[in-house]
Amino acid sequence: MLEQAKLTLKKYYGYDSFRPGQESIIASILSGKDTFVIMPTGAGKSLCFQIPALQLPGITLVISPLISLMKDQVDALGTLGIAAAYINSSLSYSEVRKRVAETRAGRYKLLYVAPERLQLESFRQLLTTLPVSMVAIDEAHCVSQWGHDFRPAYLAIGPFLQELGQRPVVAAFTATATPEIKQDIVRQLGLADPRIFVTGFNRENLHLAVRTLRGKEKRQFILEYVTARAEQAGIIYTATRKETEELCNFLNENGLTAGKYHAGMADAERKRNQENFIYDNLRLMVATNAFGMGIDKSNVRFVIHYNMPKNIEAYYQEAGRAGRDGEPAECILLFGAQDIVLQKFLIEQSVPHPERRKYEMAKLQSMVEYCQTSRCLRHFILNYFGESDAPEECGTCSNCGNEREVQDVTAAAHTILSCLIDLRERFGVRTLVEVLSGSRGKKVRDNHFERLPRFGALAQQYPQSEIQGLVGWLVTEGYLRQSDGQYPVLKLTDSGRKVLEEQVRLERIVPKQVPLQANSVGDDSLFQILRRLRRTIAERENLPPYLIFSDSTLRELCQRRPNTRSKMLAVKGVGEFKFNKYGAEFLEAIRAYLNEIPPEAEWTPNRGGAAETAAPPPAARAAGAPSHLITFEMHRQGDAMDKIAQVRNLKLLTVQEHLLRCAGEGMTIDWSCLIPEEYEALILSKIDEVGPRYLRPIKERLPEEIDYLMIKAVLLKHKARWESELS
Repeated sequence: MLEQAKLTLKKYYGYDSFRPGQESIIASILSGKDTFVIMPTGAGKSLCFQIPALQLPGITLVISPLISLMKDQVDALGTLGIAAAYINSSLSYSEVRKRVAETRAGRYKLLYVAPERLQLESFRQLLTTLPVSMVAIDEAHCVSQWGHDFRPAYLAIGPFLQELGQRPVVAAFTATATPEIKQDIVRQLGLADPRIFVTGFNRENLHLAVRTLRGKEKRQFILEYVTARAEQAGIIYTATRKETEELCNFLNENGLTAGKYHAGMADAERKRNQENFIYDNLRLMVATNAFGMGIDKSNVRFVIHYNMPKNIEAYYQEAGRAGRDGEPAECILLFGAQDIVLQKFLIEQSVPHPERRKYEMAKLQSMVEYCQTSRCLRHFILNYFGESDAPEECGTCSNCGNEREVQDVTAAAHTILSCLIDLRERFGVRTLVEVLSGSRGKKVRDNHFERLPRFGALAQQYPQSEIQGLVGWLVTEGYLRQSDGQYPVLKLTDSGRKVLEEQVRLERIVPKQVPLQANSVGDDSLFQILRRLRRTIAERENLPPYLIFSDSTLRELCQRRPNTRSKMLAVKGVGEFKFNKYGAEFLEAIRAYLNEIPPEAEWTPNRGGAAETAAPPPAARAAGAPSHLITFEMHRQGDAMDKIAQVRNLKLLTVQEHLLRCAGEGMTIDWSCLIPEEYEALILSKIDEVGPRYLRPIKERLPEEIDYLMIKAVLLKHKARWESELS
C-alpha cells in the first residue's frame, strides 16, 4: 500500500518522496490503527490524512475548527484534482443534505465538518448513512481543557465515534502538545491503543529571535524592518485590539500598507482583510491571536510578535505560520517588561477557576523564561515540548552564532541576590526591582525600604527594564525561583547561595542589536515574471496565488528553467493535474525568458557585489540582477519612471521605491523625478521644525499633495543635514 501511496504523492502533489515522518504515519493509518500525530505547523500534517483518504474505500470525515481553514484545504485539494467538500454554518440545511447525498454517491473522498456540527443529532443521523472509513481530527489539542485553544465542541467527537455502527480508523493531528496534553487528547477522543508519532517540533527554516525593547522602540523596529521587506508577506501579532488598531494606523501613516484583524471588527471587514492577505492583495497584517488557525498561507516570510504571548504553545503555533513552504523565514518576538504585567492581567480576567489560573501562570512563566534566556532559543522550545536530546546550540537563532555577545554580570547578580536577602525573600520581582532602581513606590515607602543598604544600588548602571531583565535571567538560570500563586515571591536557590558564598563569575549571553538589512531573497527577474503569471492565473481561478504553485516551486522553476513537460513534472510541487491545468502557461513564460536572454550574455555580480565595469546589455541585466538594480539601470539610461513601470509591469510607486533604495545604497539618481522642485524647500523647512525622526508630524504640516515618498526622498537626499540627530 505504501508503494501506491508514493505513486499518489507524485501524481497529485508532484513530490517524489515524503517528508520526514510522513511515510510511517501513513503506513499506520492504512494498517487500520488509530494514530495520534504531533507535527509542527508547516511540516505537512494534512497530507498524512489526505493520501490515505485517496486509498481507503468510502470517505474520510475531517473535523476542522474553522470555516476559513476548511475552505482553504478544499480549494487546495481542488487545484490538485481531488474532489472534496465542506459542511459548515455557511450552508443552508438543504445544501447540507445535498452535499451528504453527493458524498454518499461517491462524488467526494474527503468531507470537512466543524466539531459543532457533531452536536446536532440530525446531522449525526445523516452521517450514519455514509461509508466512513476514516475520521481525521485536525487541531486535536482543542479537545483538551489544558490546551491553549480549548474548544468545548471538540468534546462531542469521542461520543460521536462510539455511536458509529462500524468504528472507522481515527487519526488525530496537532502542532503543539506537552506530555500531559498528549495524554488528555488520547483520553478525550477515546483513541484505541493508538500509535503515537512525534515527528519533532523543530522547524529548521525558521530563524528565531528575541529583542528586548520598549513601546516606542518596538514601533520603530517594526517600521524599519517592514520597510526593508516591502514585497514580503508578514504577520505582526499584538496582545490587544487597541494595540492592533494603533500599530496598524502607525504603519499606514508612515507610508506602509497594512491591514488589521481582531475580534472587535465587523465580520465583513475581518473577512475582507483576511482574503486580501491570503490573495496577496495585502502583504502585511497586524492582528490579535483571533487571526489564527485558518491561516494556511504558505509564503509568509516573517512573523513578529509585538507582545509576548501567554504561553509557548500559542507562540510556536503563531510563529509557525511563517515559512510553511519550507523557505527561510523569520520569527521575531519583541519583549518588554510590561508584557508580563499585561499577560498576567489577561489571565486573571479570563480564567476564573483557581487551579486553571495557576496552570496558566506557570505556562506564562515558561514564556517569560524563553524571552529572558541567554541559551539557544530553539533548544529551549524543543526541550519544552519534551525533546530532551535537542542540540544545546542551533547556531542560527539570535542567542547563537554571530548575533550574540557575552556580558560579565557577576557584580550586578551579587547585588540582586544580596538585596533579596535584605528583603528576607518575602517579595516578588516588582518590589525587588523598585528597591534596586531607587524607585519610591507605595510598597517601598510603606515598608521604609529606602533605608536598605542596596536601595538604588543599580540605578546608575542600568535602567529599570534592564534590572528586571537581569532578575528574570537569574530565575531562568536557576539562581532564583518564584513561588506559585497569583502573587509569587522570589527565593534564593542553592545555586544562588553558592554564587554569593564562593564568588562565582557569572556571564550572560545577550543578542547583539544588529542593524536591519533588506532581505533580497528571491528578488530575481524570472521569479518576478513567474510570480506575476501566478497572480494572473489566481485571479482568473479566484484562488489564492500560493494554491497555484508555492514560492518554493517557483524558485525551483527559476533554478531548473524547464522547457518541456517531463522536465517541469520533475519540479517539486508540480503534479499531473496542475501541469495539465497551468503548465503550458509557465513553460511559455520560461521559454520566452530563455529566448530573450542568451546564456553567454547573462550578467552576475562580481565578488565585490558591484556590476562589471562594462555595462551589460538590457537582456543580460534581467537575468540575475536584483529588481531594484534593473530599475536603476533603466533610469540611468534616461528612461522615465512611467515608462519603466510600463515596460517592467510594475506599479509607479514600486519604481519610485526602487530608486530610493538605490540612493540609499550610494548610487546617483536624478532626484527631480522623486522631488518636485517647487516642494523641496517647503519640505525641508517642516523637517527643520519638527525633526527628521518621524514622518507623520512632517506630513501633517504639509499640503495634501505632498506624499510620504516625497518626504522620504528629501530626508535621504539631505541626510547629512541631520546626521548627528539621527545617530
